[in-house]
Amino acid sequence: MKKVGFTIGKFAPFHKGHQYLIETGLAECDEFYVVVYETDVMEVDVKTRAKWIKDLYPEVHILYGLNPPSKYGLDKDSVEIQMKYLCGIIKGINPTSFYSSEPYGKCVADYLNIENRQVDKKREKYPISATMVRSDIEKHKKWLHLSIYNNIKRFYS
Repeated sequence: MKKVGFTIGKFAPFHKGHQYLIETGLAECDEFYVVVYETDVMEVDVKTRAKWIKDLYPEVHILYGLNPPSKYGLDKDSVEIQMKYLCGIIKGINPTSFYSSEPYGKCVADYLNIENRQVDKKREKYPISATMVRSDIEKHKKWLHLSIYNNIKRFYS
């Protein structure tokens, strides 16, 4: 059976923890999809953030999460809203695994009845988050691919 994995995120910015997640998915799957969500947490548009991923991993399939629901959380109502939205994006793909390092991974996998593949959940290998990078890009630039750092440093100077 063909193994099809996917992950979701804002990738704002795309850092080495994200890279590790995608590299793990690519190594374990026959096909791998990345859903890039629109967000206003940084001034870089969704297409640019998707391009960062595609430039480093041309074999991934990019999908866009445009106009995502504003209701987030792990409560039943939030999960239902988010999953209906996500199912519309991945319609026709038939994934077998969901890759993440976040608690919502279990909700996604359970809802879709697929494998919940947790990668570096405790962030021991890559102790970084996009929030940390945005808070001090110079302090955390070692966690960014040089091309991405060069692309976003102008927003943080």
